Amino acid sequence: MADQWARFGLDLHLRVDREHGLRDGLEQSLREAIRDGRLTPGERLPSSRALAQELGVARGTVSQVYEQLAAEGYLAARPRSGMLVAPRPGPAPGPAMPPAPSFRTPVDGHDLRPGMPDLSMFPRREWLAATRQVLQSVPHGTFGYSDPAGHAELREALADYLGRARGVITTPEHLVVCAGYTHALRIVCQALSRAGSAIAFEDPTLPDYPALAEVAGLRVNRIAVDRDGLIVDDLGDEVAAVVTPAHQFPLGVTLSPRRRIRLLDWARRTGAVVLEDDYDGEFRYDRQPVGALQGLAPDHVVYAGTVSKTVAPALRIAWLVVPTKLLPAVREVLRFEETHVNVIDQLALAHLIRRGELDRHLRRCRTRYRHRRDRLGQAVADRLPGARLSGIAAGLHAVLHPPGRFRSESELLARLTAHGVAVDGLGSFYHRPGDSPLGVVIGYATPPQHAYDSAVDALISLLDIL
Repeated sequence: MADQWARFGLDLHLRVDREHGLRDGLEQSLREAIRDGRLTPGERLPSSRALAQELGVARGTVSQVYEQLAAEGYLAARPRSGMLVAPRPGPAPGPAMPPAPSFRTPVDGHDLRPGMPDLSMFPRREWLAATRQVLQSVPHGTFGYSDPAGHAELREALADYLGRARGVITTPEHLVVCAGYTHALRIVCQALSRAGSAIAFEDPTLPDYPALAEVAGLRVNRIAVDRDGLIVDDLGDEVAAVVTPAHQFPLGVTLSPRRRIRLLDWARRTGAVVLEDDYDGEFRYDRQPVGALQGLAPDHVVYAGTVSKTVAPALRIAWLVVPTKLLPAVREVLRFEETHVNVIDQLALAHLIRRGELDRHLRRCRTRYRHRRDRLGQAVADRLPGARLSGIAAGLHAVLHPPGRFRSESELLARLTAHGVAVDGLGSFYHRPGDSPLGVVIGYATPPQHAYDSAVDALISLLDIL
């Protein structure tokens, strides 16, 4: 048996098996190339003369093969075009696959849902300049495989920035760059997952996060939040507690000093870790931001931060500061992780941090968001007797408790939606929605600047007349 290979100038390899004769072998190899899609409909084949010369066989043999495949419907002759691959019927249509659900479905009207910064504030010019500088200066080796924990330059820049701006105590070796907060949480859950182990989440919180922990094999306990933050005395034998101490989402409270101490005492006593989601930690409007909890107990707190609210969620850049005792387990998880952040984006962010551009961007954001919250608070005070905003003056959202005449959250949300105003109901963040007080969560950072006043006016007008 002899095998023969032909390329015909199309980067296509034909394996011609002569066991049953040259003609049969060539016919079979061409059929297989058409069936498996290596030769696509409309593809022009070489002339019989050219293919015969390529294979070192008689031209008549190739002509006979072409004629046979044309008779079978695999090939078609076209005047002045030679022999082409004939159209092939496609597979029978199967059931339509529904599109993947969007994290945030676009709305018609005013979007005041929480969880999004003003995307019109993205620092385009600064990001473009940083990217250009990175591409002009990085060595060629930068484009190879890199440390799954993140590029060293970004980890060094983050260690300096977090120590200066948030009071975090760390070194670059303890930092892990992640593709968003959800990815960061998944890494920690996988590092902590042991048979029967439990993790505590605040109640209320975003439902996806406890669900993610359950998928990772952890048992989830939900701990209530009051005006002083997480009720620490309700913690038990969990291996970790996930908290948002700077600005709880969605209630907007801050973890009180006494609760902070009790939480860290619990972690030291039980050997558990606290996962600090520094949600909105950079945005405090009535005083200086409260420093990170991690700075009080770096051996017991995993610190998580992100640019999703400070710059833009589409960048998918977050980070973990990992205590020494948890580093081996996190590194083991990273061995099998293929979710990494684009190295060019990592270096662009490092460039912005080093040049102070991130600090300047955050100052612009604080000014705009503070004015927006003030505008919302003033509108509620002036036009909605009996309503109130809850939570501290911080972050990108506030909870609006409407006047007492409203009977249910579902009715309220349905009417707002029908009139083109999108908000989130407070009950959607509770494990048991019936435990929630009546309220809606307002993302006052979400609309672009030109649309904010009209969005607030529409919201207040609807609440005033409903």
